Amino acid sequence: MRVALLAGGTGGAKLAAGMQEEIGDRLTVIANTADDVETLGVHVSPDPDLCTYWLSGEIDEERGWGLRDDTFRVMERMADVGAPNWFSLGDRDLAACLYRAEFMRAGGRQTDAQAQIARGLGVEASVLPMCDEAVRTKVLTEHGRRELQEYLILDGGQPEVHGVELDGIAEARATAEVANAFRTADLIVLGPSNPIISIGPILAVPGVREAIDASPAPVVAVSPYVGGQILKGPTNKFMEALGRPTTAAGVASLYAGLIDAMVVDQDDPEGPPAELPTLAAKTLMDGAGGRVRLARTVLDYGETLIDA
Repeated sequence: MRVALLAGGTGGAKLAAGMQEEIGDRLTVIANTADDVETLGVHVSPDPDLCTYWLSGEIDEERGWGLRDDTFRVMERMADVGAPNWFSLGDRDLAACLYRAEFMRAGGRQTDAQAQIARGLGVEASVLPMCDEAVRTKVLTEHGRRELQEYLILDGGQPEVHGVELDGIAEARATAEVANAFRTADLIVLGPSNPIISIGPILAVPGVREAIDASPAPVVAVSPYVGGQILKGPTNKFMEALGRPTTAAGVASLYAGLIDAMVVDQDDPEGPPAELPTLAAKTLMDGAGGRVRLARTVLDYGETLIDA
């Protein structure tokens, strides 16, 4: 089975790691780049790198970002000399950002830079940025329009969210690699990442929904709600801003007309979306075993939809 997985933050990246254990290089991860940021002369691409580090087994699982046992000497010295250091990068994490920035300054595509980073770290699966054009998420808050990383880090994700805008989305296009991943997939999975700021930007790229619709593969979403709760991040703030219920059914409503089925947590007190085929299963990815278990659950459920 060949799988195209849409992923953003931690939930999607962890599922990607579990799926790689099961299907290896038959997995393609399409990662959100709308929360990329240029800082201190480098191009930081948090979601593609997060997915890559989970897939390479180097992720700092305790923090949920960055590389295990990384040091922060460069950022510490940058702060000493007066540079802003609100966006903290470990020394080895910085290496990938330096490589990407130089690659792109020389005229290379972000898609090719990310592919080389993944290859260099021994990743079996493919990691594709959602597009090569610059798209940036802007969060509309009670304090004004904020860059997504400013909202998440400087504001701590606390201000009330009034809406989301995607700068540059009209000029973006799905790459040939992304379109081909959907065309050749046996199963398309929307990972359990924030549906608005992680999965939403990928689906908003012109050509992505069309490529998914044209694919014969069934499309399955995995709910980010575990036991009715979001384990990490301000998903509920964004759901409320769009007037959606903070439930699996609310997530499904954002994907209406696109998905064929959904995997929901077996302990979700709200129950599954009534209008959609669903599978209730344990979705908590507790350790490597939990990641593989959920991956196997999604793959097995996908097979039933392919055979239907």
